[in-house]
Amino acid sequence: MTLALTLGIVLATMIGAMLYGHQKSKAKTVTEWAVGGRRFGTLIFWFLNAGEIYTTFAVLGISGYAWAYGAPAYLAFTSVSLAATLGYWLMPRIWQAGRQGGFITQADFFAARYKATWLGCLVGLAGIAAIVVYVQIQITALSLILRLTLGTEVSVTAAAIIAAGIMLAFVYVAGLRSAAFAAGVKDVLMIVLVVGLSATVAGKVGASSILDVFARVQDQHPGIGVFPGLVPEAGLTVTWMMTAALNVALGTWIFPHMFQLCYAAGSRKAIRRNAVLQPIYSLSFFFIILLGFGALLAGVSPPGGDVNAALLQFVSDAYPAWMIGLLAGTACLLALVPGSVLLLTAGSIFSRNVVIPLKPDLSDRASLLVSRLSMVGFAAVAVWLTIGATSSLVEIGLAAYAAIGMLAPGVFLAFLWPRANAIGVAAGIGAGYAALLLPSAQSLWAALLPGWDRGLVAMGVNAFVAIIAVLLTTWGRAEEGGR
Repeated sequence: MTLALTLGIVLATMIGAMLYGHQKSKAKTVTEWAVGGRRFGTLIFWFLNAGEIYTTFAVLGISGYAWAYGAPAYLAFTSVSLAATLGYWLMPRIWQAGRQGGFITQADFFAARYKATWLGCLVGLAGIAAIVVYVQIQITALSLILRLTLGTEVSVTAAAIIAAGIMLAFVYVAGLRSAAFAAGVKDVLMIVLVVGLSATVAGKVGASSILDVFARVQDQHPGIGVFPGLVPEAGLTVTWMMTAALNVALGTWIFPHMFQLCYAAGSRKAIRRNAVLQPIYSLSFFFIILLGFGALLAGVSPPGGDVNAALLQFVSDAYPAWMIGLLAGTACLLALVPGSVLLLTAGSIFSRNVVIPLKPDLSDRASLLVSRLSMVGFAAVAVWLTIGATSSLVEIGLAAYAAIGMLAPGVFLAFLWPRANAIGVAAGIGAGYAALLLPSAQSLWAALLPGWDRGLVAMGVNAFVAIIAVLLTTWGRAEEGGR
């Protein structure tokens, strides 16, 4: 029954998404395929953006973090609300720039704003790298679900390959519109699932109420509700939480696929309504963390101590087959929707900002084909990263945010400082990656700024170097302008 219900949910959603995408558009151009013809209204835009909150990172990752670490899972509350506040200011500006310039990708924006095709290519490659890491999250989670439903005899490698294949099939035909339809289905199912599990979790762990679950877990695991949580040696302190939440908030709208979602909106009003209402979704994390604590009270022991599988194992141990199937099917959609949008975005960037500058006469039809085929390669890299990986979904997610944060100064300077130029932005990106990736730099930050999220530190270095480089490269012109 579990397998049948899981397959039923996924297949019905995929068929409905493809039919919806074809009914609304044949997706014969990159513009229609990648940004939905720039006609998404408030409702469809809401579901697509919500798809970026209700992902496997949020549900399986945060519940698993609560199970393993406790209070550090509160990161979800702060980061979502901060991101929405920043989005109210930033997203309409991205939308306006995309509408005026006819942009499809984030790299289009960089190339046009800084008048440098080479910078668009550099930013595009950096964005693709961050996207592939983020796709790894979705493939990791989808692999877990496949092994839950098909059995552990399915190898990790086979599960990852199957997961990537399903994701590619999901988005290949109809593009962004198919993902929008599936996002709506996923959100409805997720609400039903979270409500159902939260209403029954107390009875499954011998508690009298939801509040009693929190009381009991505090009694059995003193300190779980305060920082640094259950594993002090992990370094997940209040300082880590504040800096990580700020880094996630600053990086949320910098992901290339979020740029394309902004371009897809039909109006500025649709974007701002979304930003005002979106923080409501952060309330759901109370119940997701509750489920993680419930799994801890139940003594759940996922295979290999896998943090990402804590919720799946809890439901598998304590609930009937139909509930397991509902969770597995819904969790598949949690991975498929954002994963497919991420691959779509990577393909769009590759064709427009890497291939076309080398072959300017490429037709729109050929560009669409290149976009679709390149997705297969990016999915293969994500599968390779998934095999043998042991990090939690939250840790992988923070690594992706750290990587994409290297583009954040360039975006904010574009809207805040007319003097900013391509050389300054590129210098900042180079310095930021050095600060993020070099072992010697990491040791330095650990000594100077203990407990700080390394992505935020690297972003700060990036911004500082970019500003200095802009000042140095425009000094003479600024003096001439003042005479």
